[in-house]
Amino acid sequence: MSITLHQVSVPVLIRGLQTLSTLLDKAEQHVEEHKLEAAELIGARLFDDMYPLAAQVQRASDTAKATASRLSGLAAPNFPDDETTFDELQARINKTIHFLEGLPADAIDGQEQREVKMMLRGEEQLMSGQTYLTHFGLPNFMFHVVTAYGILRHKGVKLGKLDYLGL
Repeated sequence: MSITLHQVSVPVLIRGLQTLSTLLDKAEQHVEEHKLEAAELIGARLFDDMYPLAAQVQRASDTAKATASRLSGLAAPNFPDDETTFDELQARINKTIHFLEGLPADAIDGQEQREVKMMLRGEEQLMSGQTYLTHFGLPNFMFHVVTAYGILRHKGVKLGKLDYLGL
């Protein structure tokens, strides 16, 4: 059985965004139950030099869009990084999912050898579409989703491994 580049990219990105949405739902419930300020959780970080929760969601969104765009060659929408509420973060996730769902599978399938160019730390990096997806796109996306999970867990939101796995 063979699996296509689209099958290992877009559905995985969508599932990760849906999981992130569920994590934010649980965070919002936590805020309401404990009578906390939402801004405290949305601005929370694991460590001072790391992005806060809102930026983790923004980076997950950006990475999902960029990954699909680099694989397909189709332009991704640009969203300003101005979300400050759970509703705004959820709206961004939904817009990202909408973009991904609108990408035709045939724009990504067969692009395993497509040359992907990107700048990392001021240097141009070249890799094949398959290498980009498996060595950078998906790991980077998952990093931001799991970091958002870690921030929420650190701040007392009742989450477990199965929440991260979306089960």
